[in-house]
Amino acid sequence: QVQLVESGGGLVQAGGSLRLSCAASGPTNRAYTMAWFRQAPGKEREFVAAIRWSATNTYYVDSVKGRFTISRDNAKNTVYLQMNSLKPEDTGVYYCAADYAMQTVVDGTANYWGQGTQVTVSS
Repeated sequence: QVQLVESGGGLVQAGGSLRLSCAASGPTNRAYTMAWFRQAPGKEREFVAAIRWSATNTYYVDSVKGRFTISRDNAKNTVYLQMNSLKPEDTGVYYCAADYAMQTVVDGTANYWGQGTQVTVSS
């Protein structure tokens, strides 16, 4: 059983930056695809970004392209989300997810999820 723990959320003004981290523990010696999702108040959870184990492929939702960067350090079993030029509409709880197949993760049906970290962007 893989456990995922997010950190790095907080309150930031519009235009600012935050870096989220997701640390994985448990049987992490497997080629998991990892991703970030977010859920704004009153809205459904949405895909934000994903990265393969090899880090050769990354995917983003259109609304964050050019502003957010997903990366990973497999030696540390950690995935990151660097968020720049933040907007109020980026506000929400950010969740980390992991599974083997990219499509499973992107579809939101990954087997492993963290508890989330709150990001609030003030205008």
